[in-house]
Amino acid sequence: MTKILPFALIVMMILHVIKPLGWPGLKKRGDFWKIAAGAILAMFIVVLIGHAG
Repeated sequence: MTKILPFALIVMMILHVIKPLGWPGLKKRGDFWKIAAGAILAMFIVVLIGHAG
């Protein structure tokens, strides 16, 4: 599972560059970086929760 998620994110970024997903905040091709930023933020939150508890 830990190897599938990064692969899925990369695939989503490539697909978004080819044809924008049309999700809120992801309307233009140049917004592909927001997928990576969201993934990094999510990993940061998971690490914080893991170390706090």
